[in-house]
Amino acid sequence: GDSVGYEQLANDLAKARIDKSSRFTDWSRRPLTEAQLAYAESDVTHLREIYLALKADLDASGREAWVAEEMAVLSSPATYEVKPENAWQRLKGRVRKARELPILMEVAAWREREAQTRDVPRQRVLKDDALMDIVQRGPRSVEALAELRSVPNGFERSRSGGEVLAAIERAAAIDPKTLPRLERERGRPTNAAVLDLLKVLLKAVADAERVAPKIIATGDDLEAIASDELSEVPALKGWRREVFGEKALALKNGRLALRIERGRVVVA
Repeated sequence: GDSVGYEQLANDLAKARIDKSSRFTDWSRRPLTEAQLAYAESDVTHLREIYLALKADLDASGREAWVAEEMAVLSSPATYEVKPENAWQRLKGRVRKARELPILMEVAAWREREAQTRDVPRQRVLKDDALMDIVQRGPRSVEALAELRSVPNGFERSRSGGEVLAAIERAAAIDPKTLPRLERERGRPTNAAVLDLLKVLLKAVADAERVAPKIIATGDDLEAIASDELSEVPALKGWRREVFGEKALALKNGRLALRIERGRVVVA
């Protein structure tokens, strides 16, 4: 599957049964019950056996480099560094009109700076729905901001409300020619047959590698490859390119074929 829970791992690899009856009990009360203590301990007591089982499987399959590649991304500070000026990119897919883009850029940057300064989740500063309402309506006054139902009561007269209005004013002063191009969501590509073949190839590779297809490539990856083989997608990088990406490019360019053997798709 795409993922597996700790309880399932403990059951399959450590042959342990975890009693989850204490999961939704009141953990603020003291003293904790014996059942609660046992449940809390179970979160770590089986990790060694699970690790050893997974490590043995990795060693046998020669995929230690796969894990090292994934861990390098997770341990890199750049993975978690969010620059306020780039915060708008998380929501760019929800922008429908070019005039909304500068407002999104300015308000999203304000929210990100505020969240980092206060050390709180960005949604606690201003929820995505409220932010997008502001982007789409572009209020220029306290009264107009107050009319938005998604904005919390009193927000329009708060310091944050004033800063949002100031961000909208800054957006209005941005030269449209300096804005990045707004990419439209891709529909089904014109080369739909290529996409269908890539899906079949992915399923065949995933079955052969005993890996969930989505771990190797997503639907967006396949659409990007079908449209442009120079796309910067994960499926064309690292171990994913090695096991699937190169085959996908070869299939697209007629250097690889698929055939049926005993009812199964195989790569030829």
